[in-house]
Amino acid sequence: MDFYDNAGIKAIGSRLRMLTEKITEDAAAVYHLYDIELRPKWFPVFYALSQAEELTISRIAQQIRHSHPSVSKIVSEMTSHGLISEGNDKSDGRRNTVCLSEKGRAYQEKIQDQYQDVEYAIKAINDQANHDLWQAIQEWEFLLEQKSLLRRVTEQKKLRESSTVQIVNYESKYAPAFRSLNEQWISTYFKMEEADYKSLDDPEGYIIGKGGQIYVAVYRGKPVGVCALIRLQGREFDFELAKMAVDPAAQGKSIGWLLGSHALEQAKALGGKKVYLESNTSLKPAISLYHKLGFQKIVGHATPYERCNIQMAVTIGKLKNE
Repeated sequence: MDFYDNAGIKAIGSRLRMLTEKITEDAAAVYHLYDIELRPKWFPVFYALSQAEELTISRIAQQIRHSHPSVSKIVSEMTSHGLISEGNDKSDGRRNTVCLSEKGRAYQEKIQDQYQDVEYAIKAINDQANHDLWQAIQEWEFLLEQKSLLRRVTEQKKLRESSTVQIVNYESKYAPAFRSLNEQWISTYFKMEEADYKSLDDPEGYIIGKGGQIYVAVYRGKPVGVCALIRLQGREFDFELAKMAVDPAAQGKSIGWLLGSHALEQAKALGGKKVYLESNTSLKPAISLYHKLGFQKIVGHATPYERCNIQMAVTIGKLKNE
């Protein structure tokens, strides 16, 4: 089996590079055939200048969608071969411009027959093919401008890894992880406070024993994230979403979203209708997550935390059995 048939579509970059090298090699031979001393990589600059009296480097780079350094290098090479002349912008003398030299303009006339023959040859290939390569390239360029291949792969990686994360109920064996994960992020950004010690020193008595729950995200057998639902008594809110922490080494797997979504589902299953939380606006990723979970900013509630400068709440709707 052919190497690329075996490797499949994941080798598209290598295959396109191979195709480009083959076409570029032929293009160099075509210039030689028509006795025109141009290199294939010079063509975009040559063609842009053949369509204008003069252009700045920046304008050429913009037109042919190359980087400024790349165009500068090509212009320098073409200038050394006598194809380009430098000058000043007629409308703004401070800006340098380039244009085709006398030799370049002579090529502009001479190359017309080559253009015509090349276009006929390419159309003949298109007529023999099942797919129009030019249109396919345009479609791919558009789609990659909307979302790059890197971003698409990153999303797939996140989706695949998050699908292997399990959210489980707290057991005593997770007490060290519940404490260490929270202690780690709190100490990184703030200081441990009395209310932190109450819940982290005795999670079973302070949270679970009072009608709350703790959830643990397990990835490859290791606890990598935690969060708690603390039962609130005698208030307009039924639960507080608290003590959410994710191992920095495990971030990028949507663990915060999985924990938060699960906690809200469980709060609803436990009869809750409104869930409250406290945070700090400097924790921008966390605040963004809470917004995605449906939380909105509220004010006016007492807090035991010095670090709290934002309070949020979400209404999780009616129970399914109502």
